[in-house]
Amino acid sequence: MFNKEGFTIILFSFVLIITTALLIEQFVALKGLRMALQIVLLIILGLILQFFRNPNRPPQMRSDAVIAPVDGKVVIVKEVEEPEYFKGKRLQVSIFMSPLNVHVTRYPVSGEIIFSKYHPGKYLVAWHPKSSTLNERTTVVIDNATYGSVLYRQIAGAVARRIVNYAKKGNQAIQGTDAGFIKFGSRVDIFLPLSTPVLVSEGQKVKGGVTLISEKPSP
Repeated sequence: MFNKEGFTIILFSFVLIITTALLIEQFVALKGLRMALQIVLLIILGLILQFFRNPNRPPQMRSDAVIAPVDGKVVIVKEVEEPEYFKGKRLQVSIFMSPLNVHVTRYPVSGEIIFSKYHPGKYLVAWHPKSSTLNERTTVVIDNATYGSVLYRQIAGAVARRIVNYAKKGNQAIQGTDAGFIKFGSRVDIFLPLSTPVLVSEGQKVKGGVTLISEKPSP
């Protein structure tokens, strides 16, 4: 299964690569060189298909948990000052996605979307400390019955050139369903109340819609 944001690029790439492969077959005389060039084209097509894949992961619908919004590696778990929406201290969990990761963004919790804003910006590498405030990004806040206001932020990286955000203010977010897409490398930050128990640590690899970021014990 592929994300809808990749359909046009996949179709264009497929036509271009097939056309180029046929031209190589027609005009490149050396058999070894011809095969090498065609293999390179197949590898490029494979990488494009891999980037836009969207694995089928049924929503967990855990009212007592926050689920990872993306695939990748946890690079930050710490208390920070969140200046845009909360204007106060929050617990930040950041997940970095390499170009090889699935780049679908999924809602980490269910609830009403009470804030959604796009910010144009720079394209610093996604692990740069200032990327969360200087890079192109979107900020979304969900009003959740268990955790209160949960903020997540899609951040473009050095290669990413387009952030897609499906979250609209006033709509209902359903945990684990598609919330957007970031093309070609990026990061997602989650901001939680300071008292939130966190189940992940820096350096840990997570899966969007699967790995639990937090889980609150039953009362």
